Amino acid sequence: MYLSRGYNIDSNKRIVLNIGGIRFETYKTTLKKIAATRLSRLTEALANYDPVLNEYFFDRHPGVFTHVLNYYRIGKLHYPTNVCGPLFEEELDFWGLDANQVEPCCWMTYTVHRETQATLAILDSLDVAFDKLSDEGLAKKFGYEDDFFSGKVTHWQKVKPKIWLMFAEPYSSLAAKAVAIVSVFFICTSILSFCLKTHPTMRVPVLINETVVDNKSWTVEKTRTDANNGFLYVENICNFWFCLEIIIRFIVSPNKVDFIREPINVVDFIATISFYSDMMFQKMTSGLDILDFLSIIRIFRLFKLTKHSKGLKILVHTFKASAKELFLLVFFLILGIVIFASFVYYTERLQVNESNNFSSIPKGLWWAIATMTTVGYGDMVPRTYLGMLVGAFCALAGVLSIALTVPVIVSNFTMFYSHTKAREKLPKQRRRILPVEQPRKRFGAGVQNRRMNAIKHHHPAALKHYPSKFNQTKESISCGY
Repeated sequence: MYLSRGYNIDSNKRIVLNIGGIRFETYKTTLKKIAATRLSRLTEALANYDPVLNEYFFDRHPGVFTHVLNYYRIGKLHYPTNVCGPLFEEELDFWGLDANQVEPCCWMTYTVHRETQATLAILDSLDVAFDKLSDEGLAKKFGYEDDFFSGKVTHWQKVKPKIWLMFAEPYSSLAAKAVAIVSVFFICTSILSFCLKTHPTMRVPVLINETVVDNKSWTVEKTRTDANNGFLYVENICNFWFCLEIIIRFIVSPNKVDFIREPINVVDFIATISFYSDMMFQKMTSGLDILDFLSIIRIFRLFKLTKHSKGLKILVHTFKASAKELFLLVFFLILGIVIFASFVYYTERLQVNESNNFSSIPKGLWWAIATMTTVGYGDMVPRTYLGMLVGAFCALAGVLSIALTVPVIVSNFTMFYSHTKAREKLPKQRRRILPVEQPRKRFGAGVQNRRMNAIKHHHPAALKHYPSKFNQTKESISCGY
């Protein structure tokens, strides 16, 4: 009888939790260690309590609950590596625990999913993977969904989205791919013409004929050189396409304000206008070099290729995501450049040096940046031993500064690119889980089934309701046999 009373006292202190079909057993005092949580407020009046089996049933993830229960036992919350981060947070939220209580040893592994979600959010904003919009989606994007549902869509409302897809989404159709190929061809041709016309063999000298009447002689003087007239025809054809493209894209754009604010469209517009403004000013003036310099804005039209290349689009946003690391790199380089330029200037003056190239600290800045970036032009080199020592430290500092920050940028690009490739392999339509319909409870059926299961497993809490050998088994348990 002493064992029977001890058994009952101990069973009153313990509590059984059935989590997803796996039974956990612990003490009630253990669950009281963390107040204001779901497990600390368990009572027999709850709907998920089974008086027959004397257990609480929760249809939750049993693997995560192992770490949750361990948190109640030892006061330390560890993150399971075989569980996705959002699932772990969802389970902790259900049990009323704070996810920020994860131990420092698991914190880096646990927070990886947050970086992944931020990356996916950026990729969603980039529209790297084109998803074909339905007719309803296009109608909603262009703002005529009311006409679409009422069946009053005009011919222009039908044609406008198709033209927009043709010029804005290169992967939407074969016609869009053809337009993209033509656009890339004219961009490359324009840039190639812009570069080739600066070659001396591609330029024509401008001659001025001066005649002296008294001496009856004449002279020919070359004042400047102009590009061959063939480049003018090529650029006219290219800019005609650019004008046509930007006008069509502006007309069929869903939102004119967003179209104007987009940086690529601004660069394209300025580059197109600069061509015609250069032609106008060159006729009005005798050819100023400043006008040739302003025409360099056309080279930025290469950024339009980011619309046709996923890699270039990811590269641009990699630099945006790595802005802090790039700022840190530039800061370290500027700091080292100023310090080592000052050191090499004064160390070269300490000894006799007839061929001293460092006549001032500003000249030393050029040497320092060439040395820290490991380029080393060789036009300025230290001649003294102290100057060589400073140069050695300058090169080492540059290598360390670049080696410590560049891998972060590379890892960001790898992360963006890997997620982009993974998104391309995902199915366009994901299977959705329907809400589970709760079955109707029949009186006595659920209790009877649980009792039969308990009898099969010889559960003491259920054996007391049945006579014969089950009561004998209970008595033998209570007597300690």
